[in-house]
Amino acid sequence: MDILLTNDDGISSRGLSLLAEWADTRGRVAAAAPAKEQSAKSQSLNIRTRYSIREVPFLPGIPAFSVDSTPADCVLTASNTLGLSFDIVFSGINRGYNLGWDIAYSGTCGAIFEAGQLGIPAVAFSTTSETFGGAYDHLDEVWDFIQSHSLLKKSLLWNVNFPSRPEGIRLTYQAGPSLPPTFFEDTDGRIISDREAVSKGFISLTPLTLARTDFGALLSAGKG
Repeated sequence: MDILLTNDDGISSRGLSLLAEWADTRGRVAAAAPAKEQSAKSQSLNIRTRYSIREVPFLPGIPAFSVDSTPADCVLTASNTLGLSFDIVFSGINRGYNLGWDIAYSGTCGAIFEAGQLGIPAVAFSTTSETFGGAYDHLDEVWDFIQSHSLLKKSLLWNVNFPSRPEGIRLTYQAGPSLPPTFFEDTDGRIISDREAVSKGFISLTPLTLARTDFGALLSAGKG
């Protein structure tokens, strides 16, 4: 498996290095990340100004490129300019959660949305701003869960958030005022929001989509 890594905290971020250490045990890895922090850049691209791209020292055996632009541009640069071929994009590990409405602003999630537009599966990883330990120590558990449940065949994009001391994994929906907390149920009980899961000590796995059409409104309007 060929893996592209990025991180909106920048090419020198600790979270990117930790993710690379783990990903290197799962496939062939390359990294393309912003030259400096690009938090809250969402899926923005630099379309009017030239930006620099340079290969930089990284972990042994892993080619890495500093891109003086956004995380979404890093994914495009890796594919279009650098000509890298990859089967999946891992974005993170972000220092700070990406939950609920924060997903819309997140550069971490913006990178996986850009991968999705290229038709490439992608996973965003975020954790508490205090420590990476809860995330790094449970990456194997999360990836094995994704694989064993064939989640990437069910949704191209997944957003993962790790509490500091995880006590299990929950499939979740994006928190927000439009859905009551008991809206969804499954055979194991209530499916909770990403915020609720993390607050209760669970790793949150949320399937995301590129589509923004409100189909309920569209169908309702069509009926007059």
